Amino acid sequence: MHTNRRDLLLAGACAASTALFWSVAARLRAEEPNPPPETTTVRLAKNPSICIAPQYVVSDLLNAEGFTNVVYVESDAGLEQTKAVAYGDLDFTLHFSGPLLLQVDRGLSIAILAGIHVGCFELFAKEGIRSVADLKGRTVGQQGVGSSPHVFLSAMATLVGLDPAKDIEWVTSASIKPIELFAEGKIDAFLGFPPEPQQLRAQNIGHVIVNSGRDRPWSQYFCCMLAGNREFVRKNPIATKRVVRAMLRATDLCVSEPALVAQRMVDRGFTARHDYALQTLADVPYNRWRDYDPEDTIRFYALRLREAGMLKSKIHLPRFWLSARSLQYREQVETGRR
Repeated sequence: MHTNRRDLLLAGACAASTALFWSVAARLRAEEPNPPPETTTVRLAKNPSICIAPQYVVSDLLNAEGFTNVVYVESDAGLEQTKAVAYGDLDFTLHFSGPLLLQVDRGLSIAILAGIHVGCFELFAKEGIRSVADLKGRTVGQQGVGSSPHVFLSAMATLVGLDPAKDIEWVTSASIKPIELFAEGKIDAFLGFPPEPQQLRAQNIGHVIVNSGRDRPWSQYFCCMLAGNREFVRKNPIATKRVVRAMLRATDLCVSEPALVAQRMVDRGFTARHDYALQTLADVPYNRWRDYDPEDTIRFYALRLREAGMLKSKIHLPRFWLSARSLQYREQVETGRR
């Protein structure tokens, strides 16, 4: 069989990827985890969002932490995923901060453990719309009340003095995705998460009026955070510590080896488009998780969502955030200690 140069380069990249992940995992194994995790099985979500790339390349690192059975469970990228964590069908997932807060506020059994990255969502609009304030009276696509686009855009609208319930005409379709409605010119604006912004840019559709990776205040707060089932966290503190540490180290890999991470995501079936994966890794600032305090993110979005009338209870951080434990995990990753 004839082997062309592209095949050889791809084979080399795959081999390098395997070597890289094996090297990191081998170093972790050499540290001899002691004591071992209380369970050797951990279940994570698999959904269409690819900004949660650390979750898709963390399995080898989890193996090195003592988890022999890492299971990916199909889910959506929104409310059902959150419920799956709360009900114990998933142990952990990376998910968007605003929707997580709403579900904790409603009493679901979820613990927020760490901030992972900022800046993955982008607000696209048609010509003539230059700012969030211009969305008053306009049509905006969303997947449903409480979905990630609905929650984040509601927070953005509130910050500029709009009432998201009254001033924005929300459009929901059971059969057509919001990105398709926007591409067809049937709605005025659309809040996208990777790979949607990459797809719209590739097709030269619309223009960005808010980029959460660059535009303040959104660029100063975590978008995706690591959440776990609260009962799992309570019963398995050592396992939880190792999951947090592995996820933060996987986030660092997204910065140091983006091409190999993108190839890994394709090879393992988490996305079909290597180019969109690689562009996402370039667009999303995975290198900032050490710079920001997750508690600030919780306060910021809790205030915005209270102003929007979506979050009902008073802001009480222990309800949302296992702060002392999580900060300890961050310190251990940064210093290399156990």
